[in-house]
Amino acid sequence: MASASSSSSSFFDIEPLDGGEACLSGHAMDACSLCRKPLTRNCDIFMYRGNTPFCSEECRDHQMEMDEAAVRVSATNARERAARNEQRHRLDAGSVAVAANVPVLS
Repeated sequence: MASASSSSSSFFDIEPLDGGEACLSGHAMDACSLCRKPLTRNCDIFMYRGNTPFCSEECRDHQMEMDEAAVRVSATNARERAARNEQRHRLDAGSVAVAANVPVLS
Protein backbone atom coordinates (compact mmCIF):
# COMPACT_ATOMS: atom_id res chain seq x y z
CA MET A 1 0.00 0.00 0.00
CA ALA A 2 1.37 3.44 -0.90
CA SER A 3 1.95 5.80 1.98
CA ALA A 4 0.31 9.20 2.03
CA SER A 5 2.51 12.19 1.37
CA SER A 6 3.26 14.31 4.40
CA SER A 7 2.86 17.53 2.41
CA SER A 8 -0.58 18.78 1.52
CA SER A 9 -1.19 19.16 -2.22
CA SER A 10 -4.13 20.06 -4.39
CA PHE A 11 -5.21 19.69 -7.99
CA PHE A 12 -3.55 23.03 -8.78
CA ASP A 13 -0.17 21.79 -7.53
CA ILE A 14 -0.03 18.71 -9.75
CA GLU A 15 2.50 18.96 -12.57
CA PRO A 16 1.42 17.45 -15.93
CA LEU A 17 3.25 14.34 -17.17
CA ASP A 18 3.93 15.95 -20.56
CA GLY A 19 5.71 18.91 -19.01
CA GLY A 20 2.77 21.22 -19.70
CA GLU A 21 2.86 20.98 -23.50
CA ALA A 22 -0.85 20.10 -23.65
CA CYS A 23 -1.66 23.32 -21.80
CA LEU A 24 -0.33 25.35 -24.70
CA SER A 25 -3.20 24.24 -26.91
CA GLY A 26 -5.77 23.42 -24.23
CA HIS A 27 -7.68 25.45 -21.70
CA ALA A 28 -5.87 26.85 -18.71
CA MET A 29 -7.40 25.89 -15.40
CA ASP A 30 -7.04 29.41 -14.05
CA ALA A 31 -10.15 31.03 -15.60
CA CYS A 32 -13.67 30.15 -16.72
CA SER A 33 -13.69 29.36 -20.43
CA LEU A 34 -16.81 31.44 -20.99
CA CYS A 35 -16.77 34.49 -18.73
CA ARG A 36 -13.02 34.43 -17.94
CA LYS A 37 -13.73 34.74 -14.20
CA PRO A 38 -10.67 33.57 -12.26
CA LEU A 39 -10.95 30.08 -10.78
CA THR A 40 -9.60 29.83 -7.26
CA ARG A 41 -8.50 26.90 -5.14
CA ASN A 42 -11.59 27.12 -2.93
CA CYS A 43 -14.25 27.17 -5.65
CA ASP A 44 -16.00 24.41 -7.56
CA ILE A 45 -14.91 23.88 -11.16
CA PHE A 46 -17.51 22.62 -13.62
CA MET A 47 -15.92 20.67 -16.48
CA TYR A 48 -17.21 20.16 -20.01
CA ARG A 49 -15.76 18.03 -22.80
CA GLY A 50 -13.06 16.69 -20.57
CA ASN A 51 -10.75 19.66 -20.16
CA THR A 52 -12.81 22.85 -20.41
CA PRO A 53 -13.31 24.54 -17.01
CA PHE A 54 -16.24 26.76 -16.05
CA CYS A 55 -16.90 28.75 -12.88
CA SER A 56 -20.57 27.76 -12.62
CA GLU A 57 -23.22 25.41 -13.94
CA GLU A 58 -24.76 28.41 -15.70
CA CYS A 59 -21.59 29.14 -17.71
CA ARG A 60 -21.15 25.46 -18.55
CA ASP A 61 -24.81 25.10 -19.58
CA HIS A 62 -24.60 28.24 -21.72
CA GLN A 63 -21.54 26.84 -23.54
CA MET A 64 -23.34 23.52 -24.05
CA GLU A 65 -26.35 25.33 -25.53
CA MET A 66 -24.09 27.33 -27.87
CA ASP A 67 -22.37 24.12 -29.00
CA GLU A 68 -25.70 22.41 -29.63
CA ALA A 69 -26.93 25.41 -31.65
CA ALA A 70 -23.73 25.35 -33.72
CA VAL A 71 -24.26 21.65 -34.47
CA ARG A 72 -27.86 22.33 -35.54
CA VAL A 73 -26.76 25.17 -37.84
CA SER A 74 -24.01 23.01 -39.30
CA ALA A 75 -26.47 20.17 -39.97
CA THR A 76 -28.94 22.58 -41.58
CA ASN A 77 -26.20 24.03 -43.78
CA ALA A 78 -25.12 20.53 -44.83
CA ARG A 79 -28.70 19.62 -45.79
CA GLU A 80 -29.07 22.86 -47.76
CA ARG A 81 -25.78 22.22 -49.62
CA ALA A 82 -26.88 18.67 -50.42
CA ALA A 83 -30.22 19.94 -51.76
CA ARG A 84 -28.47 22.56 -53.93
CA ASN A 85 -26.06 19.95 -55.26
CA GLU A 86 -28.95 17.61 -56.09
CA GLN A 87 -30.81 20.41 -57.86
CA ARG A 88 -27.65 21.37 -59.78
CA HIS A 89 -27.17 17.71 -60.74
CA ARG A 90 -30.75 17.51 -62.05
CA LEU A 91 -30.31 20.74 -64.01
CA ASP A 92 -27.02 19.53 -65.49
CA ALA A 93 -28.62 16.19 -66.46
CA GLY A 94 -31.49 18.08 -68.13
CA SER A 95 -29.05 20.28 -70.08
CA VAL A 96 -27.15 17.24 -71.34
CA ALA A 97 -30.38 15.49 -72.32
CA VAL A 98 -31.69 18.56 -74.19
CA ALA A 99 -28.37 18.99 -75.99
CA ALA A 100 -28.49 15.33 -77.06
CA ASN A 101 -32.20 15.65 -77.93
CA VAL A 102 -33.05 12.89 -75.43
CA PRO A 103 -36.18 13.05 -73.24
CA VAL A 104 -35.48 13.65 -69.54
CA LEU A 105 -36.93 11.13 -67.12
CA SER A 106 -37.94 12.52 -63.74
